[in-house]
Amino acid sequence: MKALFYRYGSICEPDMLDALKRAGLEMIEITDEILNKKITDSDRISLVETELKAQDIVFVFTINFYPAISEICKLYNTLYLFWTVDSPVPELFSKSIMNPTNRAFLFDRAQYDAIKKYNHDLVKYLPLAAATDRFDECIAGVTEAERVKFSSDISFVGSLYIEKDPISRLDGLSDYSKGYISALTEATLGIYGYYPVKEALNETIISDVMKTAGDTFYKNVASVTDTNSYVVSHSYMAYHIAAEERVRTLNKLAEFFDVKLFTRSDTSLLRGVQVMGGVKTLDEMPKVFNLSKINLNMTMRAIETGLPLRIFDIMGSGGFLMTNYQSELEEYFVIGQDLEAYSSLDELVDKCAYYLEHDDERKAIAINGYEKVKNNHTYFHRLRSMLAAI
Repeated sequence: MKALFYRYGSICEPDMLDALKRAGLEMIEITDEILNKKITDSDRISLVETELKAQDIVFVFTINFYPAISEICKLYNTLYLFWTVDSPVPELFSKSIMNPTNRAFLFDRAQYDAIKKYNHDLVKYLPLAAATDRFDECIAGVTEAERVKFSSDISFVGSLYIEKDPISRLDGLSDYSKGYISALTEATLGIYGYYPVKEALNETIISDVMKTAGDTFYKNVASVTDTNSYVVSHSYMAYHIAAEERVRTLNKLAEFFDVKLFTRSDTSLLRGVQVMGGVKTLDEMPKVFNLSKINLNMTMRAIETGLPLRIFDIMGSGGFLMTNYQSELEEYFVIGQDLEAYSSLDELVDKCAYYLEHDDERKAIAINGYEKVKNNHTYFHRLRSMLAAI
């Protein structure tokens, strides 16, 4: 059987492609968008339609949702499978989500709860995964130079979101909006496992952000519901809160511990953090996770309940995970046995101090987490769930 994989460059794509091939599918790839980010919906339709005309395709697959691809699949009566790995994905609110040829898999239960009513039988919840076999092979090839570079007491791999914070670039917000956003940010930073912003926003703030953002504000004329509140809470506020949270958390930890940051972000606001620059996702990041005594995860608040990819990547690399609390954590893992979680900065500092002094406990937890991910949460496990569902 042949399947079509439309790719845009997500870090998940190579591992999902490998799982699809392992399942015995002959994969046809469209990779134009990986190098050309100016591709339009018309281009996507043309690229996919060309393959649907030329090949006997059993389904089309993408990471995240493309309404245009959904539409062409509907026209050709071809199944369209997609799996979200990010939040926000405002395209999910397009009317195309209701197409009968869709087979949607959403990684965040809150995201799933918001979307399932628009295509109830064809929208499923499916958490993310890890490529443990690839990680094992990667880690086995670590060099001594890499061991020195990537080893640390505490490390974080990822963006600081400073350059992705749209609130900081809004010039013209009212004093009321600025004060409200500041207060709401502070309140949210003290809460873990729940995202209060979407309920706390009022029409004055939403309208002010939309007006100030102008043409850059995301608008979907063919949506199933008003998405303005969602966009402000998830695409504006969540990125702003993430930028504040990551800088504050790293600076706090650096007061007490040796902390390495692997990032390509602006790091001018950091104090005492050892900035290492970016790492290659496929062949360096697993080594960082494996060689760090404590790997930090700070979930972007737009992921309301779900587990971000970093959680599975850290555990699947055999690393010890210290993550902010998320409500879905305990559906799959045991806190204190497979990983550790914190619900305040003070608790984070206390737990980091404890595990840096208790090597055996830390290593045992890392092993437990790795085994649980390897046995239950790989891409092939997820693909089997998808194929069973369709």
